[in-house]
Amino acid sequence: IKARPCGGDLAAGERFLKTLVPFVWRKHLDFAAIQDAHDMRLRIREHRGLNGRVTVEGHNMKLGQGGIREIEFFTQTRQLIAGGRDPHLRDRTTVGGLSVLAAKGWVPPEVAAELTTLYRAHRELEHRLQMVGDAQTHNLPVTAEGVARIAAFCGESEAAFRTGLLERIARVDTLTDGFFAPAEAEAGPELSEAAAKIVAGWIHYPALRSERAQAIFRRLRPQLLKQLDRAANADEALRALDGFLAGLPAGVQIFSLFEANPTLIELIIDIAGTSPGLARHLSRNAGVLDAVIGGSFWTAWPGTASLRADLVKALDEVPDYEKKLDTARRWVKEWHFRVGVHHLRGLVDAFEAGKSYADLADAVVGALWPVVVAEFARKYGPMPGRGAVLIGMGSMGAQRLNAGSDLDLIMVYDAAGVEDSAGPKPLATRPYYARLTQAMVTALTAQMPEGRLYEVDMRLRPSGRQGPVATSLQSFTSYQEDEAWTWEHLALTRARVLAGDPDLAGEVEAFRRDLLQRKGKGSTVRADVASMRERLQAAKPAKGSWEAKNGAGRLMDVELCAQMAALIAGSPARGVERQIAAGAVAGLSQSDQTALLDAYRLLWRLQCGARLLTEGPLEMDSLGEGGRAFLLRETGEPSAEALTARLETVTGLAEAVIAAQMEQEA
Repeated sequence: IKARPCGGDLAAGERFLKTLVPFVWRKHLDFAAIQDAHDMRLRIREHRGLNGRVTVEGHNMKLGQGGIREIEFFTQTRQLIAGGRDPHLRDRTTVGGLSVLAAKGWVPPEVAAELTTLYRAHRELEHRLQMVGDAQTHNLPVTAEGVARIAAFCGESEAAFRTGLLERIARVDTLTDGFFAPAEAEAGPELSEAAAKIVAGWIHYPALRSERAQAIFRRLRPQLLKQLDRAANADEALRALDGFLAGLPAGVQIFSLFEANPTLIELIIDIAGTSPGLARHLSRNAGVLDAVIGGSFWTAWPGTASLRADLVKALDEVPDYEKKLDTARRWVKEWHFRVGVHHLRGLVDAFEAGKSYADLADAVVGALWPVVVAEFARKYGPMPGRGAVLIGMGSMGAQRLNAGSDLDLIMVYDAAGVEDSAGPKPLATRPYYARLTQAMVTALTAQMPEGRLYEVDMRLRPSGRQGPVATSLQSFTSYQEDEAWTWEHLALTRARVLAGDPDLAGEVEAFRRDLLQRKGKGSTVRADVASMRERLQAAKPAKGSWEAKNGAGRLMDVELCAQMAALIAGSPARGVERQIAAGAVAGLSQSDQTALLDAYRLLWRLQCGARLLTEGPLEMDSLGEGGRAFLLRETGEPSAEALTARLETVTGLAEAVIAAQMEQEA
């Protein structure tokens, strides 16, 4: 932490220290450093025979109990814990380190101020000892006469000097020892035979392979079991926690994190008992818990612009392309986890969560696009012509995603007559943009050490799976004018440019608006949509009474009707609510709109909540008490039976409205 180049080739020294940064400043909160520092303190004390009662004679002001080194260890260990995430904490000085730790909320300001005062007093005494002895020493004199001489040098009587020194030493020991010394393991609650069997099996999990992990977990286990005992369904929560522990590849870091932050135990029990899917994600990506104690986890949602700026800054700090992609994955996971936890705990509802997930995806696509383009241009030259735009379709275009959403994307480019790129490895225009599209998809979907960002679906491009992955502007416009089916015009009602050349983006949007105003007036629109609806319902029937997405009167059905209404009305609106409102022009009465909106809002709450709890079909019996309680709170219903009845009512009314709309004559 304190190292700096001070002689010779200073630039080479700086480069060397820069290479050490990831080894010193870990990317995840390094709470295991607390135990390491505590072990070092004990070894120093044992080596120097300092484990007895403190006496003034011969006391070592640097390495002794309550001495300078313990203040330094306290400061540097706190810096190590979070300095990988926050470069502001990487101050080389002890006083500066304490100051920034207090400013960032890692040390109480009053503790930092007191330790600073004690540190300066210790250092002043150390300097006076060295001045008297004209040698580098940290030890007080071993005789009473020598102590009296130092006291006089400090301007105090011997008695006052002794009292003040011992008080300062004791105070340093008190302030630092509570941070370092692990608490003794508490007694846990009595366990049932079945629970005891599950707990006994934990020792065989990968996270508890090492003796160090086992030692930390022995202290942690009683707290975990006490929190489980308070859960609404303790047995259910225990099984969920068991699944979380089984999925952890290692334990020292995360167990140290829990031990240093007991409030996280309550959170992990809450997650494990409510959302097994989120708990599984957490066990594979335990580093996301860093964000919970990083300071801003519980603050208001920052919005797309702030998110994108934050990610751009993080990417700019990483020179290597693949490391940029991994950085983006780590960043997204933390924010994605935050949205899920806020939704799970009722801090936001399904609609706020849906917008937050969409903001996050917008920020990622917007921040990664120039990174991918620059890397591709390095090999094949800049984009020929005017460049390209990336267009979000479906839920991405409408800016409403859930925890498990993929991204529907298409790319449109305008080569402006340029036939080849100009780079080290020139490419013809069509393969250039096709390969650039694939590079962007790979940047989002590739499985890397930090996982993947999103699944990407490009089937909504012109000609679907059969068409090229990137489409020229001329081909795109002519296809939409002359060849596209009605369902492709429906998809265009939700299209939104996410990244790329601003002028080209404006042109694409202007074309979209003009096309919708003209194509919605076709005589076969309703009949085409009705035919499409029949095929969709045959291919994707509802699975159970709690199905939110597929089936008559459910999400896809309502969205289809809303898109049809927007197309017929020639409206540029993308969101379902605004498309339904625009449908007044297309013959949707106020009561029709109310029926569709009632169904949509309930179904979205159910769908968004369900995707947070499980990746599979929603089966209430398998959700567990916590999951059921979450969905009932989200939908505002007192019981599962009440929710079932309300679903049947609203979907029935919506189905009747949709069927009537499809049957109207042009």
